[in-house]
Amino acid sequence: MMAATLPLAREGFHAPTIEEFEWPSIVDLHLGGLDLSINRVVLQMFLVALLVWALFFFAFRKPRLVPSGLQNVMEAMVDFIRNQIALEVIGHEGIRFVPYLTTLFAFVFLGNVGGIIPPVFFPLNGRMALPAVMAVCSLLLFISVGVSQQGFRYFLNVLFPPGMPKAIYLLLTPIELISTFVVRPITLAIRLLANMIAGHLILSVFFVAAGYMLTSLNVSTIFGVGALVFAVALIAFELFVAGLQAYVFTILSAVYIAGAMEPEH
Repeated sequence: MMAATLPLAREGFHAPTIEEFEWPSIVDLHLGGLDLSINRVVLQMFLVALLVWALFFFAFRKPRLVPSGLQNVMEAMVDFIRNQIALEVIGHEGIRFVPYLTTLFAFVFLGNVGGIIPPVFFPLNGRMALPAVMAVCSLLLFISVGVSQQGFRYFLNVLFPPGMPKAIYLLLTPIELISTFVVRPITLAIRLLANMIAGHLILSVFFVAAGYMLTSLNVSTIFGVGALVFAVALIAFELFVAGLQAYVFTILSAVYIAGAMEPEH
């Protein structure tokens, strides 16, 4: 980011825009009507998926009774998801969802921190496709859990909550249909997407502005130092946001699974 700002003093300051999230294709590949082209975001997605697999594989391929190193870190993460999310939100039956929730947390977090790790400097979840796919996966999971626990009566329990006056269903059923099967995955995806876009743009603005002012060689250089210091502090904040959003995405998925397991929900 700093290197790209060297000519800005002569050309004038140009603030980063949403175009920061557009990447040209590296490999153009079309199959029928499907666009299977590969760009930098796709490569980053493959890298994050491979990294998640590698972390779990190398941490637990030869587990020790007294963990250390990578095994210690990964066990701490698994224990956190198991105790603080799966058991706390779903209950004892949540144990069987620990692999999904742990993988989800790790993938979202590593995708988020790409925005502050050189030379990537791009949050993978700053593109809608990936948060949307993960939200749909959580949607399909809690629907399948509801059907497995209650049969197809699950949809009746959701759309027609028992004990309500029949006239209320004219208003309640459309609300439940939209809120449960449409709003949930949309808000799950947009919440993650919006936070990653906002964080990346704020970091870009401060680093580009700092580079512009530092290369101006005038009184604004003083402010450039302050902007650079603040930008570095924002990196720590963005790391916190990356973890927080991974936690929120995971715990909401657990909440939806827990709701699908109980008929009264």
